[in-house]
Amino acid sequence: DLFSTAFLKNFIVVSIWLSLSYINCTVIITFFRHQMFCQDPRYILFIHMVISDAIQLTVTIMLFILSYVLYTINVSVCCFFLLVAIFTTRNTPINLSGMALERYIAVCKPLRHSQICTVKRTYVLIGFIWFLCITPETADLFITLSNKPISFFYTSVFCLRHNIFKDPGQTYRRQAFDALYFSFVVFTLVYTYLRIMWAAKALSTEKVLAQKARKTILLHGVQLLMCMLSYVSSSVELAINQIFPRYASEIRYATYLIVFILPRFLSPIIYGIRDKKFYQYLKRDFIC
Repeated sequence: DLFSTAFLKNFIVVSIWLSLSYINCTVIITFFRHQMFCQDPRYILFIHMVISDAIQLTVTIMLFILSYVLYTINVSVCCFFLLVAIFTTRNTPINLSGMALERYIAVCKPLRHSQICTVKRTYVLIGFIWFLCITPETADLFITLSNKPISFFYTSVFCLRHNIFKDPGQTYRRQAFDALYFSFVVFTLVYTYLRIMWAAKALSTEKVLAQKARKTILLHGVQLLMCMLSYVSSSVELAINQIFPRYASEIRYATYLIVFILPRFLSPIIYGIRDKKFYQYLKRDFIC
């Protein structure tokens, strides 16, 4: 890219990061400032997703800027950034399924909600989510450590996943895991949505709560679809590049904005602004 083009791209990305970081910080501060949110599993899962998204956004933007400033970086440093980005990217869809299950229990099993959805169990669930996210990539890391000489980790590369994890077997294992992983998340969202929809028809007293929960799960579905773009973006980008080979840099930049940045806007909007209870405190603390 020309200097002016590169500067503009980085300026836009950093501006978006600053804006989102401000929004995320206000949401996180509001959560920890009021004890009622810290004792509610619904908001605990929400703030966990916001923090995870904030880390993912920061790491991917750092890699984006480094790709322009340094172009190549040390393999060990690249490996660390990639793993953090992958862990946090995987985190969001599983967290969404947990939030959908919590809404399902609140609507369909209201008398047992306080017994099932406790604060302790919520933190156990968060720990299990991280275990699911970390395990596959940690296995890839150990395979790479066993297959590559130590000198490889002292070299410099353009920081992309396939430049670090080159074993073809890793690709097949990752694809199998991704298929299982997203099948579970999609099944959970569809199941909870249908059960809440049936509950809304059957329970006249809880129709408002059920309808709101149903809309929330629909938004989770939209967010999940946007998160899934990261797993097909490489293939789509390659196909578009073949049609418009002269615009490879612009296509890569547009893909980055749509796939990795745009979905991060949804987390604070779904609960931070759309949720009346949370927005009331957010508005009191920061807007007014």
